[in-house]
Amino acid sequence: MNAETELKFRLAPRKLSSVLRAGASNRRRGDRSEQALVSTYYDTSKQKLRRHGLTLRVRKAGDRYVQTVKAGGSGTVTRGEWEHEVAGARPDFKKIKNTPLADLASKKLPRKLRPVFRTEVHRTTEARRVRKSQIELAVDRGRIGAGRRSRPVAELELELKSGQVADLFRLARNLERRTGAELDLRSKAERGFQLVKGNGAGAQHAEPIELKRELSPRNAFGVIAHSTLRQITANADPVRDTDSEGVHQMRVGLRRLRAAISLFSDILPRASTDRIKAELKWLTSELAPAREIDVFLTESILPIAGQGVPKRGARAIAKKFSAERSAAFARAREAVESPRYRRLLIDVIEWLETGQSRADDDRSIAGYAAAVLDRRIRTARKQGKQLDDLDPMQRHKLRIRIKKIRYAVDFFGSLYSDRDQKQLANLSDQLKQIQSALGSLNDFMTHRELATETALAAPPANRRAQAFASGFIVGREREAARGLMKDAAGELHRLHRLRIAPGK
Repeated sequence: MNAETELKFRLAPRKLSSVLRAGASNRRRGDRSEQALVSTYYDTSKQKLRRHGLTLRVRKAGDRYVQTVKAGGSGTVTRGEWEHEVAGARPDFKKIKNTPLADLASKKLPRKLRPVFRTEVHRTTEARRVRKSQIELAVDRGRIGAGRRSRPVAELELELKSGQVADLFRLARNLERRTGAELDLRSKAERGFQLVKGNGAGAQHAEPIELKRELSPRNAFGVIAHSTLRQITANADPVRDTDSEGVHQMRVGLRRLRAAISLFSDILPRASTDRIKAELKWLTSELAPAREIDVFLTESILPIAGQGVPKRGARAIAKKFSAERSAAFARAREAVESPRYRRLLIDVIEWLETGQSRADDDRSIAGYAAAVLDRRIRTARKQGKQLDDLDPMQRHKLRIRIKKIRYAVDFFGSLYSDRDQKQLANLSDQLKQIQSALGSLNDFMTHRELATETALAAPPANRRAQAFASGFIVGREREAARGLMKDAAGELHRLHRLRIAPGK
C-alpha cells in the first residue's frame, strides 16, 4: 500500500497554464512530463464498493494499464492506495490480494462489476521542492463522462512525495494567492458518482457519517469535521448561481462544523480553534441575510396576496424584499468568490491535519459520545422546564443547544447497534420538532423587525398600504407563535436521556 497525501484544487481552465508558471523561477523544478490518461471506474449496479468507501479504477497510460484500489480519506488528506499493472482494461481480481477490496470479494463480484463512468484527461506533472519537501504538482484538463452526461475537469493536484505536510500547505497558499485556485474536497470518483446520479450541479446535502467505535475522540472529530467541510465546499457553485437551497445547505454545513467544534471543545487547542471559529462565523454572517430574506419573502410576504391585504401594499412590500433578496444573494456570491473564502478552506484543512488534542486522551469515541449526549440532553431538559419564562434571546440559545444535540445524534448514530437505531430516530424526530418550533419563533422575531422597519421607512405614497401589509404579517405570525410555544413546551417535557449506549 502507498499512502497518498494530496490536496486538490479547481480553477478556471484559462488559468491552468499559469499554475505551472507560478513560482517556477524561485524553485528547483524536475523534468516536466505530460500524459494522456483514460480511467474507467468500476462498481456494481448498487454501488457496493462506493458504499464501503472504496473505488476501483483501471487507468490506461500509453500502452500500460494500471489497476488502482483506493480507500479512506474521509477524515484526512491521506488515503490508502494499492496499484498493480494489469493486462487490459478489465479489473484483474488476482491483483486485489492484501487490499481492502479482498474483504468484499466473492465469486460473484467480478461478474457484477461494470464500468460506471470514465475520465479522459491530459495531465502535466512537475516536481516542486519546498524547503526539504518534495511535492508533485499535477495539472489536469479533460472531462468526466457517464452515459450521455459529462462535466469538464480543470484541476490542480499537489501530492506530498516526501517531507512535511506543512510544506504542502505552504505551496498551496502560494498557488492560491497567485492563481485563485480553490480547494476542492471531491475526488474525480466522487464527481463521477454524482454525475451518474444526475445531481452533480445542484445543492448538496450532508453525507452519512460512519465512525468506528475504536477511534479516539480526536480522530473521530477529524472524520466529522472533514465531512461537514465537504458539504460546505460542495455548495459553493450553487451559492454562486444564487440557488436558495444551495445557500441553505452551505449554511447547514457551516452550522454542523461549528456544532462539532462545540461538541469536542474540551479536546481542541484553544488558540487555533478560536481563529477558525471566527472565520466560520464570518462566512455564516455573509450568507445569513440571503436565507432570512428568502424565507420571509416566500413564506410570509408572497402568500398574503388575495387574503384581504390591499394589492398596492402587497405589491410594494414584495417588490422591496425581492430587491433586498437579490442584493443579499449577491453578497453571498461575493463571499464565496473572495480570497478570504479560499484561504478559509485551506486554513480549516490545515487545522484538521496538523492540530493536536489539548491533552492525552485514551478514551474511545463510543464512551465520549455517550457522555456528550447525556450531558447535553440533561442541560436542555433543565432549561426547557422554564420555557415560558425565557426571553427571545434565551429561547434562541436553547434552540441552538437543541440543534447541537440533533447534530450530535447524526454524528454519533453509526456507533449504536441496529436495534438501538429506532430509539435514536425517535430522539432525532423529537429534537427536530423542538428545533422547528423554536426556529419559527426566532424567524417571527426577525420578520417582525423587518416588517416594522419596512412600514416606517416606506415612501409616503405607499406608507399606509405597506403598514397594513406589515401589520397583517406580524399579526398572523403572532397568532401562530402561541401554538408553537405550546408544541415546543410539550416536546421539551417529553425529552428524556438516552437509555442506550454505543456498541451495546
